[in-house]
Amino acid sequence: MGIKKFKFGSDKVNIVADKTQVGSLGAVGYDDEGVKCKKWDLIKDGILVSYQAIRDQAHIIGLTESNGCCYSQGWDDVQFQRMPNVSLQPGKEKLSVDDMIKNVEKGIYIIGDGSFSIDQQRYNFQFGGQIFYEIKEGKIVGMLNDVAYQANTQEFWNSCNAICDQSDYRLGGSFNDGKGQPSQSSAVSHGSSTARFNGVNVINTARKI
Repeated sequence: MGIKKFKFGSDKVNIVADKTQVGSLGAVGYDDEGVKCKKWDLIKDGILVSYQAIRDQAHIIGLTESNGCCYSQGWDDVQFQRMPNVSLQPGKEKLSVDDMIKNVEKGIYIIGDGSFSIDQQRYNFQFGGQIFYEIKEGKIVGMLNDVAYQANTQEFWNSCNAICDQSDYRLGGSFNDGKGQPSQSSAVSHGSSTARFNGVNVINTARKI
């Protein structure tokens, strides 16, 4: 499916690209082709509406201009298409973490990011976290160890049924987003509020066959 037809996620999911986001690791004014950087929608109400693109790619996807995504890690490297800051937008309705938890019959509250494994197509994945709490009947009843969750991209984002509001929004980031041959590193941020996903496969990473 093409742009504006692919249902990437549920209607709760809005994801933006923003190379100008204040406080982000990837904020710059212009890319390495001299294109002024900006903010634009990637996913709107769950539907894929745009991509990241540089000047020689824009016409391929029907754009009239570059999205300002051309960068190199240094003056002596070749610039090419790189990821802007990409963030999940907060929910539109007032919702705190406590409000979200009290509506969960059985679940796991995961805080922070941990180890990860992603296939070469960025489709199937497995992620951990830093802290894990067990939720029963709307209450946190204790901590858990050795938790990871598995899914593929489309199933995961389509299972999103709640996102906390702006008051819970925060930025994370990495200085070593690696791409290219030979490899180059880039700094990028990802922002989000706490989100809830239903029916995602959870595994015990300490289990032995």
